[in-house]
Amino acid sequence: MTAKTWFITGCSSGLGEAIAGHVLANGDRAVVTARKRESVEELAHRHAGRALPLALDVTDLASVSTGVSEGVRWAGRLDVLVNNAGYAVVGAIEELSDDEVRKQFDANVFGLWSVIRTSLPAMRAQRGGHIINISSGISGFSAAPGLGAYAATKHAVEALTEALAAEVAPLGIHVTAVEPGSFRTEWAGRSMAHAGTRIDAYAPTVGARERMLEGINGQQRGDPALAARVIYQIAHDPNPPRRLALGSDAVESMEAKSRSILQGLEQYKDVSRSTDIE
Repeated sequence: MTAKTWFITGCSSGLGEAIAGHVLANGDRAVVTARKRESVEELAHRHAGRALPLALDVTDLASVSTGVSEGVRWAGRLDVLVNNAGYAVVGAIEELSDDEVRKQFDANVFGLWSVIRTSLPAMRAQRGGHIINISSGISGFSAAPGLGAYAATKHAVEALTEALAAEVAPLGIHVTAVEPGSFRTEWAGRSMAHAGTRIDAYAPTVGARERMLEGINGQQRGDPALAARVIYQIAHDPNPPRRLALGSDAVESMEAKSRSILQGLEQYKDVSRSTDIE
C-alpha cells in the first residue's frame, strides 16, 4: 500500500494513541497532536523522521490553524485526517450548566468542525483525502440518562459527517464516521467530566448510569489496538465505508435503535401521512 500522511487529534492516550502507533509502525507518516506536546513526544521519538508531535487544542481556532499549517508544511500533503479528540460529561440535562454544555460542544463538535474546515483546502488542492470522524456506536444513535450532552454532540457529528461526505465526494475526498462501542480507554475514567451540580431526584437514573460507567472502566470488550488496525485498513481502501461500527456492543445498540425506529414508523405511518394536503 502507498504510504500516507495522517493528521490525528487526541493522541495522548486511548484510541488516538493506538491509531498513531499503528500508522507509524506500518510505514506511514503522521502528525500526532495533543493539548500538551510532551504527551506525544515519546511516541514521535520512536518513529523519528516519520512523526511530527504538535500541541493542538481543538477548541482554540488559532491553535488549530497553526497546527494544520505546520503539519501540511512538514509533510507536503494531508491524506488522512482523524478527528479523535473529545470527551464526555456526565450529568442530567437539568444538572448541567450552560458552561459545561458549551465546553462539551466546543470540544466534540465545534473543534472537530474547525479542524475539518482548516484541513480541507489542502485536500481540495490535491484532489483527494479521507476524513475520519470518531463518533459513537452507542451515543451517536441513542441517548442514555446522564449522557444527553455527550450524545447530542455525537448525533451532531453523525449529521455533519453525512452532509460533508456528499459535499466533498465530487472532489475525490472520502468521509467516514467511525462508531466505536465501549473500548478500554480512559473515556470512562480520568477523561470523563462530571456535572458540578447534583440533584437527588436523578439518582435512580443518572446516578445509576454513572455507577455503571465507573464499573465497566477497564473491563470494556473493545481493544484499541484492533480498532486502530481496522481504521488503518479503511484509510487504505479505495472505496471506504461511509459508516463503520466497531465492537459487538456498537452493532447490537445500532441494530436495536434501527428496529425501534422502524417499528415506530410502521405503527404511526397512517397518522404521519394524515397531515399531507389532499
